[in-house]
Amino acid sequence: MSQTIFLPSYTIGTDAYNHITEIVQSYGKKAVMIGGEKALAAAEQKITSAIATGIELTDTLWYGGNSTYENVDTLANSQAVQTADVLFAVGGGRVCDTVKVVGEKIGKPVFTFPTIGSNCSPVTAVCVMYTEASEMQGLFFPSKPPTHAFIDTAIIAAAPDKYLWAGIGDALSKQVESSFSARGDQLNHTDGLGIQIGKMCTDRLLDYGTQALKDSAEGKSSYAIEQVVSEIIVTTGLVSVLVVNDYNSSLAHSFYYGTTVLKKMEEYLHGASVSYGVLALLKLDQQEELFERIYQFMQENKLPVSLAEMKLNTTSDLSAILDKAMTTNDIVHSPYEITRAMFEQAIMAVETHKVDEKVKIG
Repeated sequence: MSQTIFLPSYTIGTDAYNHITEIVQSYGKKAVMIGGEKALAAAEQKITSAIATGIELTDTLWYGGNSTYENVDTLANSQAVQTADVLFAVGGGRVCDTVKVVGEKIGKPVFTFPTIGSNCSPVTAVCVMYTEASEMQGLFFPSKPPTHAFIDTAIIAAAPDKYLWAGIGDALSKQVESSFSARGDQLNHTDGLGIQIGKMCTDRLLDYGTQALKDSAEGKSSYAIEQVVSEIIVTTGLVSVLVVNDYNSSLAHSFYYGTTVLKKMEEYLHGASVSYGVLALLKLDQQEELFERIYQFMQENKLPVSLAEMKLNTTSDLSAILDKAMTTNDIVHSPYEITRAMFEQAIMAVETHKVDEKVKIG
């Protein structure tokens, strides 16, 4: 049976927008810009100036505030979207996911403009969809990733550094989850390639992450930021596109999806929750050396190493999280069965962990 793979295409750098017209115009001359309010404030003028001589902008639209099917339908039915040749998604993961679904449903190319370095949505062929109450509803799979991503590292560096912080947390999961999920399977070339690409993630995040966060706090683009953003968006995105969905996530993301049932977690950043789930997965799988390295890096950079840091308790909150987490598909394909008791035991092992001072980062 044949296999068709559409790989992500991207431009990265402080001058990434200079290449919009030359890349987009072969797909159409009319674009509609869809984004979050803060994202549009950060990038709209720069995009508009870059396309002034080659692309007509039909309108600029707010995406609706969350990646829901209701917002997808509203956008798909808008005149500006219907008359545009191409769709510009400007913002973070939920913006990109919303517009990717719109593009798939109405058959129009999507170009992404990430304004924060928080996740790999700008280049992937998967969309996380939520209910109107912000609980994770399920996944939507477009037939291909966005046509091209324009990653302006100056805009990302100028964004609040909490987004890069959470992006690093999210990216820390890719190597750990994909390698764990695929363990013991006979992998075809494409899956094997994706798993191997993912193996470059952790070391590079630990090597450049601390400096990138310092630079982000100062709002300045740098080599470290470009390397980290490349890992957060591109490397993890390549893995997502290449491997079957069974290998794309595991217990770390199940933990995050579990937190979405709690109202108080609505504003807590996805990647930070996932990073705590990485620690739980490493404890579950008894990968103690890697656990120590990641734990110390997270502690140094104030990523959560305890439930209390997320304002969660180990009783009612943890019970609600596990109720939801155990219903997700992320932990179904594993090298061994993950029971609720094992999941809870792994979390409690993180909670009671004492740092091993002999283990050094890097």
